Amino acid sequence: MANLNISGFVLMRFSTNPELEIIYTSLFLVLYLLALTGNILIITTTSVDESLNSPMYFFLKHLSFLDLCYISVTVPRSIYNSFMQSGNISLGECIVQCFAFIVCGTVEIAMLTLMSYDRYVAICLPLHYDIIMDVRTCLHGIVSVWVSGTISGVMHTAATFSMRFCGPKIIHQFFCDIPQILKLSCSNDYLAEVGVTVFMGFLSFLCYAFIVFSYVHIFASVLRMPSVEGRAKAFSTCLPHLAVVILFMSTSAFEFFKPHSYSPTAFDMFLTMMYTVIPPTFNPMIYSLRNKAIKSAVKKIFHRRKEIFTSLCCLLGDKFKI
Repeated sequence: MANLNISGFVLMRFSTNPELEIIYTSLFLVLYLLALTGNILIITTTSVDESLNSPMYFFLKHLSFLDLCYISVTVPRSIYNSFMQSGNISLGECIVQCFAFIVCGTVEIAMLTLMSYDRYVAICLPLHYDIIMDVRTCLHGIVSVWVSGTISGVMHTAATFSMRFCGPKIIHQFFCDIPQILKLSCSNDYLAEVGVTVFMGFLSFLCYAFIVFSYVHIFASVLRMPSVEGRAKAFSTCLPHLAVVILFMSTSAFEFFKPHSYSPTAFDMFLTMMYTVIPPTFNPMIYSLRNKAIKSAVKKIFHRRKEIFTSLCCLLGDKFKI
């Protein structure tokens, strides 16, 4: 790469006002803890409860793991910088952050597409579901989305950091955001990254088109069901995933359609937070609130832990009883 002599970059802080900085950092910390709690709970529930041993929950477990990675790429470093009152980030850390962020973003789109295919087969081809969505297909699907994300991450990162940078190395964002890094490039060095972005944008469009195609057929099949109970059950398994897709697409649209300026404001950083922090935080809530099976499994886990805790207290009480 052409920029190995660069020592690093400077990330923007949320506010120059110390009091506002503390408020923003505290908000970030709360959202991060909510995301950790919710996603770990989903992973634990789908792993422990045998009734959730199906492809839908297998993909949901991996989506929760992905959301943990996605939010952990940017938020912890931002919180650390705020508490240390420093925005410095080394070149190596910035490269790793860019790579990990692109990988997670690409895998998120691919995972949602894979999950929509699972729902399409379950609703539209129920008699062939067990044959199509077998263990081998699920494993191949998971490997494929992570391989595609890794390839995308390598392409974006290599194209970005092969550029020459001019002027002050200040990134007007709370993490190493590639669009902001492109503004630091000299002359037309960014053209390779633009080409990669256009190509990956086209693939993302195909993913979204496939999701729309799947749900058009899903809703058509559901509305043809004669049983009201059957329609309600089908909607209960599809609506959480559709809500997650809409959340991710709508928050990503903020980044795509917002006007890009060379002097971003706090509002610009807030819009970026919409697609980097909000989806991983609220995805577990959407699934747990709309899915009766998950709510039931969570209640079982807490009830079981309560019984274990009560038994331990009784044993300790008998042991130390005089």
